[in-house]
Amino acid sequence: MAGAAALVGAAALVVSAVPAQAIAAPAGGDPAEVVPGKGTSTPSLVGGIREAAQAGGSAADAARGYLAGNKGRYHIADPGRDLRPLRTQTSGASETVRLQQKHRGVDVLGGQYVVRMEKKDGKRVVTGTSGRYFTALTVDTTPEVSAELAVRRAVGATTAQLAGKKLTKPGKNALTGEAHGLVVLPKGAGVLTHHVTVRGVDPATGRPVLREVYIDAKAGYPVLQYSGLKTFGLAAAPAQGPGPAQAAGTSGKTAGDGGAGQPGVVGSGVKYDGTTVELGLALDAARNEYVMSDHARMRDGSKNLITTWDARGRDVLESSGRWPEGVKEFGSPTPAFGKDATEAGAVDAHWAAGKVYDYYKNVHGRDSLDGRGMTINSLVGVTFFGMPYVNAFWDGTKMVYGGGDKEYKTLSADLDVVGHEMTHGVVENSANLVYAGQSGAMNEALADYFGNAIDVDASGMSMDDPNAGLLGEDLCRSKSARDCAIRDLNDGATTSKNFLGVGYATDSGGVHLNSTIFSGALWDMRQDLGGTLADKIVYRALTEYMTPLDGFTEGRNAVLAAAKDLKVPAKALNTVKRSFNAHGIVPNWEQALGVDSDQLLGRLNTSDSTVGAGGGWWATAKSNDDGSEAYSVWAGRADGSGSPKLISPNDGRYHVNPATDGRTVVWTAVGPKGVDVLSRPLAGGPVKKLYGTEGFVSGLRVEGGVVVLESTDIFGSRHVGYLRTGDKEPTWVDGGNADLATALPSLSNGRIAYAKLYPENDAYRMGTEVLDLKTGRTTLMGQLGTPNRVGQTGITGKYVFWLVDEVQDDGRMAVRRAGLDGTGVVDISKEQGEAALHAYDLTASEEAVTVTSQLPDTAYRNESTAKLWQFGTDGSARGRVSCNRGEQISAAAAGGKQVVWIDGTTGYTDLVTRTRPAGACG
Repeated sequence: MAGAAALVGAAALVVSAVPAQAIAAPAGGDPAEVVPGKGTSTPSLVGGIREAAQAGGSAADAARGYLAGNKGRYHIADPGRDLRPLRTQTSGASETVRLQQKHRGVDVLGGQYVVRMEKKDGKRVVTGTSGRYFTALTVDTTPEVSAELAVRRAVGATTAQLAGKKLTKPGKNALTGEAHGLVVLPKGAGVLTHHVTVRGVDPATGRPVLREVYIDAKAGYPVLQYSGLKTFGLAAAPAQGPGPAQAAGTSGKTAGDGGAGQPGVVGSGVKYDGTTVELGLALDAARNEYVMSDHARMRDGSKNLITTWDARGRDVLESSGRWPEGVKEFGSPTPAFGKDATEAGAVDAHWAAGKVYDYYKNVHGRDSLDGRGMTINSLVGVTFFGMPYVNAFWDGTKMVYGGGDKEYKTLSADLDVVGHEMTHGVVENSANLVYAGQSGAMNEALADYFGNAIDVDASGMSMDDPNAGLLGEDLCRSKSARDCAIRDLNDGATTSKNFLGVGYATDSGGVHLNSTIFSGALWDMRQDLGGTLADKIVYRALTEYMTPLDGFTEGRNAVLAAAKDLKVPAKALNTVKRSFNAHGIVPNWEQALGVDSDQLLGRLNTSDSTVGAGGGWWATAKSNDDGSEAYSVWAGRADGSGSPKLISPNDGRYHVNPATDGRTVVWTAVGPKGVDVLSRPLAGGPVKKLYGTEGFVSGLRVEGGVVVLESTDIFGSRHVGYLRTGDKEPTWVDGGNADLATALPSLSNGRIAYAKLYPENDAYRMGTEVLDLKTGRTTLMGQLGTPNRVGQTGITGKYVFWLVDEVQDDGRMAVRRAGLDGTGVVDISKEQGEAALHAYDLTASEEAVTVTSQLPDTAYRNESTAKLWQFGTDGSARGRVSCNRGEQISAAAAGGKQVVWIDGTTGYTDLVTRTRPAGACG
């Protein structure tokens, strides 16, 4: 994990120092409700109005004309120029217009404003508005970085983030990038970026990658990254062996063919639970088979269908963000599908897709996921490099379901999973909540709410049933429903007790970790109000009030406004308020989050930058308070005395990844022309350039006149080098040999420790090596087994420490120690057993070793966020460094037992410290 995000799960991807302003009422009278916007002059919500709008022309033109005529309230200078129509939703007399904000012709991420109107008897009236329009934007929209360079930087940044703090055996790097044009991030005055989608496969794990990356268009730095795959939240590839449905796929038509089918054929099949259900089918004359292509439900006959495709034997990589060649619809010689279709999960997937379509059509009047009759495609049975894939996701165009394993059925086997994934499609085509931080958690929460609501109602289960709130409870072959369930909407999660502040590298900023806080409030509301009313309120909030960057508080406001719009009685409105209050979703709830650490520097607002410490000092990167400026390097005393010092120049570049020995600070500066390694004495003096490269530089360490670094190219090749005073180029510890890889360095007492990958007897071996700079001699540390991965190293005046994994795909790592001569190898924290850590980072002092540990990202609880553990150099006195609930990353030993790190508990990234471990945490 390369660093922290600027806003770890805060309300949105937006920071602004501009205070909310009171809204002046127009001359026509006061609206019943005005909620000021945060950091903008435009209100986030206006309700209780009936104000005239232009009767003729399009709804979008009428909406923009209305805003133009009410500049005193909305403060939108030129709606015709700066608001682009996205979509108009009509239902009877009501019209809901969504408008995309543009700044100097460039789309603003999450800048979306909604105007609600009624049109009847030849007249239009505006009944309310909501959303985000950012009035403080002033950023110039001329890029200084080309789209081509932005793609290279995005692919490189994704490669580096995936590699993290480990060195693995070579794998295929199949990442590619696609530029989508310029986008303004609404931080303060704005940050101009190139939006790049990176897709492919993680070279180390083989897992599918679909990443949205925003590269600063002035400096070329990745300021925001989050996942484009909206997953249900199960493990990606449990090592349990093949499941029962792994037959190879066969060639056939591509998506959208529709086949030579006859609409309206009703067939049948048996679900996993043994129930026989009706299936909408078509007769494919060319194949002489009945295929799972439901023409009857969709309005355009053979054009827009509900189709279920046989993807068994197809890799998940082929299916994420792309269409696998040669797949065909599940077929049967008769309309009665047999056991093979049942075991494949096809019957469940096809039946469930129809049920979800019917729900949105019959209950909410919505024609398919986009509201315009789009085709609903489901790929069923994908695998993971031939092994089981136990997850499901919506990739922006279709549903993809893993084939399951010995314990888990195909992921389409539970209606709430299908409802969840299809609802992601509804969200994407309405509020389009950004899949990161709180907006992403709301995206997940709404998918859970509607998916589970559809399942509970279809099964006839009472909302009071103890299992009514469970999701994925029917996926297991042997476990009980409660043991099998992935989430529980009745888990009682609240902001004060359960909200977890994490960076976007962890669960895209907590989209699953924090989702049941919001979905729990919605589910409580459904229990008290009943499904019919609650579903209408939540659906209206989603489709007519919410906008892409809404957080929990804005979500609460949207649901309350929708309830008022539906004219629910006062008692029901109080029930809605009580549901959110019970889960701690109240105004300014973020201010109540406490910590047990001492703050050294608050609100860093940085992404993918590390912390350095040494000689009684710390060094870190920091942006300004609204996160709109390129990062600068600051340094301060580890004991908190004195004021922090600004070390780097303010030259438009991103100054990141600093290190210090208490005398000198070194760091990297990322700009449009490349990456420079810079240095400056803490006592003051000029900034010196030590080295420049087109690649990526990390792992900086400094001691006296020696600077150590790790260089990584776009293809993932990694090499450790060092610079002595006066050197023009680094000396590479591996000679720059392309057949070798060195990474994850540490430096102490004139010795460099690093992880090493090297060929031996037609195979690659891994280990840890120490270079003595005084003698030039290298020493390979002894091993206790055959490593599959080697993690971060740490070196002191007596020992070498490193992380090592010798059990393939286990995820846990041992903390290993050896003498400086490579002997006396021992694990001070073992890889196996109850006390084993899922470690991925390490820092060491002469007295203690501090390890960053994180459970697999599918655990989705407090322990699955990064936590710091510390023990003596012999493994004794083990305990937690801090009991803070949020993410704890980028730890740096500051001497003795003191550690400084970046902490996300408060919802922002703060630099904090403790001088001794907290011990046990309850």
